[in-house]
Amino acid sequence: MLHFAIKYAITAMMFFLMIAKYDIHMFQLSSYRNSRYFRWLIPGNILSIKRLLAIAMLGSAFIPGYFGWGVAMGITTGGWIYCFREKFKTPLVFTMRVKRLFATNIILFAIISTLAVLFTGKWASVVIGVALLLSNFIMLLANLANRPIEKAINRGYYNDAKRIIESNKNLIVIGVTGSFGKTSTKNYLAGVLAEKYNVLVTPGNFNTLLGVIRTIREQLRPYHQVFIVEMGAKQTNDIKEICDLVHPTIGIVTAVGEMHLETFKTVENIQNTKFELINSLPCGGLGVINNDSQYISSYKGITSPCKIIRYAVEGEGDYKAGDVKYGASGVSFTLDNGEQFSSRLLGDGNLLNILAAIAVADHLGVPTAKQKNAIARLQPVEHRLSMKVSGGITVLDDAYNSNPQGAKMALAVLKGFTVAQGNKRIVITPGFVEMGTRQTEANKELGRTIATSCDYAIIVNATNRDAIKSGIDEGGLAEDKYFLADSLNHAHTRLAQILRPGDVVLYENDLPDNFK
Repeated sequence: MLHFAIKYAITAMMFFLMIAKYDIHMFQLSSYRNSRYFRWLIPGNILSIKRLLAIAMLGSAFIPGYFGWGVAMGITTGGWIYCFREKFKTPLVFTMRVKRLFATNIILFAIISTLAVLFTGKWASVVIGVALLLSNFIMLLANLANRPIEKAINRGYYNDAKRIIESNKNLIVIGVTGSFGKTSTKNYLAGVLAEKYNVLVTPGNFNTLLGVIRTIREQLRPYHQVFIVEMGAKQTNDIKEICDLVHPTIGIVTAVGEMHLETFKTVENIQNTKFELINSLPCGGLGVINNDSQYISSYKGITSPCKIIRYAVEGEGDYKAGDVKYGASGVSFTLDNGEQFSSRLLGDGNLLNILAAIAVADHLGVPTAKQKNAIARLQPVEHRLSMKVSGGITVLDDAYNSNPQGAKMALAVLKGFTVAQGNKRIVITPGFVEMGTRQTEANKELGRTIATSCDYAIIVNATNRDAIKSGIDEGGLAEDKYFLADSLNHAHTRLAQILRPGDVVLYENDLPDNFK
């Protein structure tokens, strides 16, 4: 019996490696936060395919002899085959933290398996099977065990980044935050300021404290003159923590909207968190804020003595775009001072981002002629209302947009596209997540906007299906003009059936893998 228990334990370890990788992947996508991870796990994913395989492994523990071990081997082999074939939009990033978590995870399971073999006799396989079933909690226990190590390591990284920042005495640090638009604004601003300065920007989505620390330690050099820091937040004080490290003198708030309400709870908390950037600016600093955003224009909590510049397209502002004209080549507009600009970018959202870049460029003395040249060359940020034309089909990729205001702007762009008779404006979307109690109503509103903005809609995934469908029905789009897809692959199958040259397709938002 001990002989079979050892064989089962070895097989179970092979299975555990597979399921632990999946658990850690979902934990990483949940920003290593237990509360977010549990919202993913319960109830929707408690019976995922990998969890069902774990239940099957537990069942095999009750089958005696070589046959039971053979069943366990078969389940493990099948699991690995499925694991290698499964594709994720965002793969697991094997950071040092993940490697440490993996190692601790394996050590804990090995300890459990060894103790089971030594002390539970014929029930060893059952105990090991239960451990496999509870792999999520073993992973969380490993994370708890690693917490003191992670804190010590992160403190060392923080102090090193602080030393590097403080050694760059003349560095101009610009913070960019907002519920949406911050990545595009960061990139557009970098393109304009590069006409005069040596600029470093935080890459990709490195907008957390640890992401900023990594950028400073790995990329910031003495020859950099401007450091543009994208600042993301999922709870209060996230922005302040970054500001306390980098000490920005210029700050941009692109928008305040209903994002991450599950953690923020209220829009007021989001407002206060985004304005942590402005309130960290010193006397002589510059705050640049989007006056078209309702929750920015109405905010009364600015305490910094810095100068405030407001920009707008629809409302009033110090930098206001007038005579706005959209065409096949992009947009042209005129500022109040009579200066005319043109860009190949689409939508009012991008126009607002450009205005923020112009305001900061003026403040830092970039010549207007150079600003115009840079703005004319700007390329859309991938997955943020970028446009591609292939085979006569226009694709608007707004997959990284995950908020109601941004989606409304993108749908307005889709609605504004002129298509020939017989062609269609098509939207593909899974809706919004992490909006707390507002999620159902926000997705209903999305459905109502879709009904008046496009000719055909494909709703992806079951997460928000009922809410979006309800809004579409209220908006009056006929039932044969929308399709309910179980997955993105299912959506693409339907799209291939209806797509014709001359059609315009908008991809609006793309749920992370932990919302499959």
